[in-house]
Amino acid sequence: MAGKVHHFFAGDHTAKGFYPLYAFNYQGLERVFILQGLPYTGKSSLMEKLADEWKDEGFDIEMIHSSSDNQAVDGVIIPQLKMGIYGGETPLFVFNDENLEYINMDTAVNFDSLNDKKDTITQLKEKMKNAYQEAQNSFKAGLDIHDDLEDVYINQMNFTKANQLTNQLIHQLFNNQKAANNDSVVKRRFFGASTPQGVVDYIPNLTEDLDKRYFIKGRAGTGKSTILKKIAAAGENLGFNVEIYHCGFDPLSLDMVIIRELGFCVFDSTDPHEYFPDREGDEIVDVYAEAVTPGTDEKYADEIDNLTRGYKSYMKEGVAYLKEAKQHDDELAFIYRDAVNTSVTDRIFESIHLEFGKKASILE
Repeated sequence: MAGKVHHFFAGDHTAKGFYPLYAFNYQGLERVFILQGLPYTGKSSLMEKLADEWKDEGFDIEMIHSSSDNQAVDGVIIPQLKMGIYGGETPLFVFNDENLEYINMDTAVNFDSLNDKKDTITQLKEKMKNAYQEAQNSFKAGLDIHDDLEDVYINQMNFTKANQLTNQLIHQLFNNQKAANNDSVVKRRFFGASTPQGVVDYIPNLTEDLDKRYFIKGRAGTGKSTILKKIAAAGENLGFNVEIYHCGFDPLSLDMVIIRELGFCVFDSTDPHEYFPDREGDEIVDVYAEAVTPGTDEKYADEIDNLTRGYKSYMKEGVAYLKEAKQHDDELAFIYRDAVNTSVTDRIFESIHLEFGKKASILE
């Protein structure tokens, strides 16, 4: 039987700049292959092929997508083998060198054939860099407006009721249970990201095998992230492994917590990742109804509408810049295409695949 594949992001272009969480997801692995070099050397294809091979062998896969192009991947992890492969740009500082094996993918590139294209390559790289910066600037401007939107609701919050709701939910989730193994592992990720294809999330995939899903409904500033932070802290204190999913817009906020040992998730189910219960075990937690002054939406409707349209316009602008960056990236990929010797990348794949196979045979 094929293994399960969980999809997520571990780096994102946010209002706080590019925000990497890769190292949190490679912790605990015994061996990681680092694909160094240009992104146009077949890194993503190699990792996707590796994931497909080992999924078909029955192993569960963690697939880390690239927010710069969610059709591509930054990394693949096979938890049962305690092995992974990583092709992103952010160093994995969590590891000592003995855990890592560096592979130079640039050995597949005939750089001499690119000599007459050096100026074009430099210009495209600069345009791509600038587009990413403009995207992040747009997201920051959007977040500033979103903060004003939060203030509208913060001023109408009953924090005593919000705390009571949180405490009741934590009691319901954990019911005084403790993990058999108190050595909690916390992994930090994004379930969604702003990409050139728009806002993308993997909530259905990440939660499909959970018994209970709690949909937190509310408004900006009503404490959804605070509730999630308290749930994550409670899970960690009780010794459970915790998956923490940060907000792709403001990475200092949280959007979801999963405790797979207890079979539940709690997530911010509001725009742009709004979902509704559609199966047994789904439950809504409505913070607005429980802890916000009744009639707030109606009383401040014009201000809320103006602020909402304002921050969403900057979000749309940011995505447009990401799309522009992707266009430049595609142009670069086209230039490098004929300079890459695919037989070299094929040999690299086979050597890595063989090493994974050796570890699998030990576990049999």
